[in-house]
Amino acid sequence: MTHVTFHCDEATEALLDSLARDGESRSETIRRALQDVARLRRREQMRAEARGLVDDAADLAESRAVGADLDPLRAYRGPGWERD
Repeated sequence: MTHVTFHCDEATEALLDSLARDGESRSETIRRALQDVARLRRREQMRAEARGLVDDAADLAESRAVGADLDPLRAYRGPGWERD
């Protein structure tokens, strides 16, 4: 396990206090905050990737082709289903 020591100013200390849950140590608060930031960063990267794909004609065509290939494998189509 890596140990990290840092000196924080009053504003950072107040921020840590505001982020801490009842009974949570500073180390636990910092660890959880780092995990939260990493999770948020991954989500933002996924959003950016999705925004890039939304207008990608090749990706859309591939997605539709895969859907068409898989459509016959559906187990349940529901009442009134008709093939186009």
